[in-house]
Amino acid sequence: MDGHDLAGLVHRVATDPVLPGDITARARDLGPLESPLIWLAPASAAVAVLAAVVALEHRRRVRRWGLTAVGVLLLLAAVTALNSYVGYVRTSDDLARLLQRGPGVVNFAGRLLDDGKEAPDPSDNDSAGSAPQRRHAAEDAGQKVDVVTLPDPAHGIPSGSNYVILPPGYTDPANAERRYPVVYLIHGYPFGGPRDWLTSGDAPGTLLALQQAAVIAPTIVVSVDLTAGNPSADWECLDVPGGPQLETYLAKTVVPAIDHRYRTVADRGHRALGGMSGGGFGALNIGLHHVDEFATLVIALPYDDLNDSVGVLDGDQAAIAANTPRRYLPTMKFPAPISVMLAVGTGAPTDVATAHRIADALRARGQEAVVHAERGFNHTWHTARATLPYLLAFADQNFRATPTTS
Repeated sequence: MDGHDLAGLVHRVATDPVLPGDITARARDLGPLESPLIWLAPASAAVAVLAAVVALEHRRRVRRWGLTAVGVLLLLAAVTALNSYVGYVRTSDDLARLLQRGPGVVNFAGRLLDDGKEAPDPSDNDSAGSAPQRRHAAEDAGQKVDVVTLPDPAHGIPSGSNYVILPPGYTDPANAERRYPVVYLIHGYPFGGPRDWLTSGDAPGTLLALQQAAVIAPTIVVSVDLTAGNPSADWECLDVPGGPQLETYLAKTVVPAIDHRYRTVADRGHRALGGMSGGGFGALNIGLHHVDEFATLVIALPYDDLNDSVGVLDGDQAAIAANTPRRYLPTMKFPAPISVMLAVGTGAPTDVATAHRIADALRARGQEAVVHAERGFNHTWHTARATLPYLLAFADQNFRATPTTS
C-alpha cells in the first residue's frame, strides 16, 4: 500500500464542530432582500390600491388600472415572499446575477445593477494566474476568486465555469511553497449554477470569517459547474446516457485541473466533496463512487434516491441501481474510510429522516457519519448557508487529522 492510500486510513473521530457565536449568527442572518418587510410592502400596497378601487368603482378607468396594479403588486409580493422563504436572492448583487441569466432587456438590467462585489464573471478571469479585469470586494481582505473555464466536449460538457476561492495569503511570496486542502461544492438542480455558492451560499464570506477567526486553516474552495451548459436540466450530477458525463467531468477533469493549476495537497485525505440538495445527492453519489479521491463528504439537504429524476437514466436499470445510494450503500465495500457530515434544517422532517438513514447506513459499514440539524430552517438556501460553517469546519477537522503525503 502506498502513501496515497495510507493518507486515507488514518483514524478520525467525527464530531459536530462547535463554532463561535458570531460566526453562526452571521450565517443565519437574512440578507436585505430576504426580509419579510420586502414582501409585506407590496402586499400592503395591493390592499391599499384595492380599497381605493372599491371606493371609486364607478370610475371605469380607475377600476381597470387599479385592478391591474393590484395584480402586479400581488405578483411582486408572491415572488418576494417566496424568496424570503427560500433565501436565494440575498442582496442587490444576487438579484443582478439572477437577471443576467435572462435575455435582452432583463439581462441588460442585471448588468446595470451588478456592482461586481460578489462573484466575478467567467469573462473576468478564465484561467489560473491571469489577473481579473476588475477588483472584487473579497480581495480587500486578501481573498481572491478565480474563474477556471474547463470545457470538456469529449464528455458532453460544452463549457464549465468553475469558481475557485483562494484564501488570504495564497499569492504572498512567503507562502510560495505552501499547499492547501480543497473543498469542492456542487450547486442544486434545476436552475442552479456554480455562482450560487458564492451568492446565495455566501461561501466567500463564510470561508473568510472562519479563517480570520482561526477556526479553520486556509483552504481552497471550488464551486463546480455541473450544468453542462443547460442549467434548467435536472442532471443530478450523473453520467447521463447519451448526454453529459458529469460525474466523470468532476472526478477526472475538474479535480486534476485544479490540482495542476493550484498549490493543493493533492491526496484524498485533504480533499472534500459537498453540495446542497441535488448537488448534495451528487456529492454523496460521486463521493461513494470515488472513495479513492475524496475522504470527506460535506452535504447539505441530502437525499439518497433519484425519485422524480430517475428518467435522466433513460430506464437503464443497472445504471439506476448503481446511482441510488439508498440501494447500494447497505452492501457497499469501502476500499478506504470516509467521514461524512449531513446538514439539515429541523423544519424539513423528511430531510432529517433521510440524513439519519444515510448516517446509519454509513455507520453500519464502519464509516464515520455526523448529522447536524439547524433549528427552524427548511429545504432552502437558508439552511445551506447556515450550515456551511459547520461543513467547512468538519472538513478542516479531517484535513488536520490526516498527515500530508509527499
